Amino acid sequence: MVTTERYINRELSWLEFSRRVLALTAREDFPLLEKARFLAIWASNMDEFFQVRVAGLKEQMAHGLRAVTPDGMTPAQQLNAIKTEVDAQYEEVSKRFMAEMAPALAAEGIVFSDYSTLDAEDRDFLDTQFRELVFPVVTPLAVDPSHPFPYISNLSLNLAILVRNPETGIARFARVKIPPVLPRFVVLPDGERFVPLEQVIAAHIESLFPGMEVLRHHAFRVTRNADFEVEEDEGGDLLMAIESELTQRRFGKVVRLEVHPDIPDDVLELLVREMGAGEDDIYRVEGPLDLSGLWSLYDLDRPELKFDVFAGVVPPRLSTPLPETMDIFEVIRQGDLLVHHPYDSFTSTVETFITKAAKDPDVLAIKVTLYRTTRDSQIMRSLIEAAEEGKQVVALVELKARFDEERNIEWAQRLEDSGVHVMYGVVGLKTHTKVALVVRREGDRLVRYAHIGTGNYNERTARSYEDIGVFTADPDLGADLSDLFNYLTGYSRQKGYRKLAVSPDGIRNQMMEMIASETWRGDGHITLKMNSLVDPGIIDALYAASQAGTRVDLIVRGICCLRAGAPGLSENITVRSIVGRYLEHSRIYRFGARGRERHYLIGSADMMPRNLDRRVEALSPVTDPDLQFRLDEILDVVLADDNLGWEMRPDGSWRRVAAHHDMDAQVALQILAMARANAHL
Repeated sequence: MVTTERYINRELSWLEFSRRVLALTAREDFPLLEKARFLAIWASNMDEFFQVRVAGLKEQMAHGLRAVTPDGMTPAQQLNAIKTEVDAQYEEVSKRFMAEMAPALAAEGIVFSDYSTLDAEDRDFLDTQFRELVFPVVTPLAVDPSHPFPYISNLSLNLAILVRNPETGIARFARVKIPPVLPRFVVLPDGERFVPLEQVIAAHIESLFPGMEVLRHHAFRVTRNADFEVEEDEGGDLLMAIESELTQRRFGKVVRLEVHPDIPDDVLELLVREMGAGEDDIYRVEGPLDLSGLWSLYDLDRPELKFDVFAGVVPPRLSTPLPETMDIFEVIRQGDLLVHHPYDSFTSTVETFITKAAKDPDVLAIKVTLYRTTRDSQIMRSLIEAAEEGKQVVALVELKARFDEERNIEWAQRLEDSGVHVMYGVVGLKTHTKVALVVRREGDRLVRYAHIGTGNYNERTARSYEDIGVFTADPDLGADLSDLFNYLTGYSRQKGYRKLAVSPDGIRNQMMEMIASETWRGDGHITLKMNSLVDPGIIDALYAASQAGTRVDLIVRGICCLRAGAPGLSENITVRSIVGRYLEHSRIYRFGARGRERHYLIGSADMMPRNLDRRVEALSPVTDPDLQFRLDEILDVVLADDNLGWEMRPDGSWRRVAAHHDMDAQVALQILAMARANAHL
């Protein structure tokens, strides 16, 4: 029976993860600008949560849907609980920023200045900045009988302004949008004092309404529903559909209205009425709105206030006196190679694999799935170069990668213009798997080289996301990837694979079989590392394993709907979360106890219904003993962490792991990577 005792609500579990991210801003051992970065991350994460998750619940309410989640909550109950928790987090963020972070930054010379407190010289500088850089792009919009209430775009920061005609005495409402094309903060000449852009505009507001009296002005920020489902059919144009939906996203319903506590009731009522918002959409925030703007502080050249830069090491097997002469294909032929980012350099491994394949005259084809990438991607440039050299290049570009749609459309068009065969995947399924296949002519035969990973082919995030990748020349895995690409690009009805587990269907079946295989052993042991655990079927199987006496160790970075350590349900299950400098992103699934044969899977899929049933995902077995040793090392280090680690209590709440050895898993893995590299020198 589904009860609230059996499952934890998905949305509330995500908000618990949000609290763990927020807790990083209070760590004494984190540099100051890193704390600012994590506060910006918290704010950006919260934006996405409202645009997608809260928006989805409000849509359910609007359509009269009252279906309960596995934990037994209706949409209305979830929204009420979310409101209470988010209000509490806003209060904590305001105190953290105003009482702790801003004074600490000021002590380092990084001062959030108020326009009203500046001297004449600083004001003269800001006056010039406003006239030359701000005024030309600011557009005041009036509201009167001939000017309807203006559209307020998603995630926009605005000033609500009340102006009065001195001749008629009539007061009118106006709105000024803070231009998103300009920096969130204006930097004063010393380079380390910042004034919020909305204050600079507010200080010059009369110049936007000449001849009028400005009575009041108040900042507000709007978040809209940005979750959409593209209607696909075999004859439709997915590219055009995505572009159309991106336009529609700007006009979604309001799901959050952020204001300062001192906003007058009449102004707030006008905003709520004209934008169709509700009382439960209002969030009163002390301090600056939109703290994602703190990313601009992180760009300051203050290395002493950041973590030391770690570029990642070159794996020993790829280390040669002259990297340009290194034959990566020969290295892979000698045996499978595991890379662990960011500890192992993405540039010297994954990027090199694609770059050398593009230049190698013996390479005939390159096929790759692309979910999220960068605007200046070297991998993309290499694919274009390969196509221009006459190689068969196939890029499966996932246009439905949320909030990266525009970038993916841009790259898809550039790739097509260069002769790359660009495909958009299977109708009705999002392609989330991270795989690359290189076909190379060697003598009188063709050899397939593969990369199967847990992270995107994205050079930027590979420096801050923790991910696993395996390079292999295994013929069966190569053949599986050929079949997988044929499924993605053609009309294949491929179901079975030699070694890969592929969703939909395949991954769920394999995971359930492997959990069952450990459930009825006297020494059963299951260790799973993932981003999210939501799927009720997988959770129930893990509960059954625990009740049969199997030890279950879970490492879940974010959402976890399983309740750990609950009497009669999950006494043998522990759940940990590592939240630190790097975003834990790898998926590693290990089955078996130490001292006997173990089975390992790595890949792109979390244990969520969307990954198992509505996405194309792939998990690959890892059978090489040396690679299994590396995976054991990673899991053992993470499970031993008592510095960054959190553990779930039986009531579903989280607490820090009790410190005994002050072992930071991310520091330890960095040290191990450097030790491997140095031992090779």
